Amino acid sequence: MSIKEHIERAQIDVASALNLYFEQALDSDRAIKEATHYSLFNGGKRLRPFLVYATGKILGADKKDLDILAAAIECIHSYSLVHDDLPAMDDDDLRRGRPTCHIVYGEAQAILAGDALQTLAFELIAKHSFNCSAQTQVKMIAALAHASGLEGMVSGQGLDIAATDKIITVQELERIHKLKTGALINCAITLGALCSENVDEQTLENLSVFGYAIGLAFQVHDDILDVEGDTVTLGKPQGSDIAANKATYPALLGMLGAKEKAQNLIQQAHEALANIDADTTLLASLANYLIERDH
Repeated sequence: MSIKEHIERAQIDVASALNLYFEQALDSDRAIKEATHYSLFNGGKRLRPFLVYATGKILGADKKDLDILAAAIECIHSYSLVHDDLPAMDDDDLRRGRPTCHIVYGEAQAILAGDALQTLAFELIAKHSFNCSAQTQVKMIAALAHASGLEGMVSGQGLDIAATDKIITVQELERIHKLKTGALINCAITLGALCSENVDEQTLENLSVFGYAIGLAFQVHDDILDVEGDTVTLGKPQGSDIAANKATYPALLGMLGAKEKAQNLIQQAHEALANIDADTTLLASLANYLIERDH
């Protein structure tokens, strides 16, 4: 299977896991349920679920456990996008080629849908009977909470807002993206690894290096696509970051410098994988794919 086929398989698997929840007779307001479902099932690469599956697979984790973790981290990611798109944040009308949640359902419903997705992530992990210890299950919840909160994604978003219309350094931009994007990507890898009770600290450390490297490379390439891509392929307005006066890697390093940085980060990712005693071919293929994609 090609890397694209593996990603498509992960998309199908995580969609099935999420649908199991929404197929229940939920005692919820209809509009909120619809807005929440819309936000989860409006396309997307499902990169974080793929990383859960890929990491867990190479370490011998149970597929049903990985389904839950993949669904949980996609809930967190989707909630963050719903809130990022709001007028008070990035004020975007288009997400993945479709109207954003607040455009379809209104701001209040979008806020609540994001809230619901955030809490659903932890409900899914807490209620599942994992093939691991209760202590490891708590570690999973703690890892996802940490990556999502004040020292992770939320902090990165706050720094990103604060940097709008300001001149910042490459180091400051890197810090923003390590938190805003990298923390959750790295967490997906950690969750997949934690499903294997036999994973050692050295492996977790190398996976962390790999995770942060590809997370930053992913963002650098996104910045490149914002300049070189087109609206139809991207699924969002081309040049939206420039229009919003946001700092980007091409703006700070030049296009050639940004592309070189992405390549260097992928090389770091491959070096980290080489230190892991397992077949990491799938993760290596993903690393290459991240800076070759067109959306």
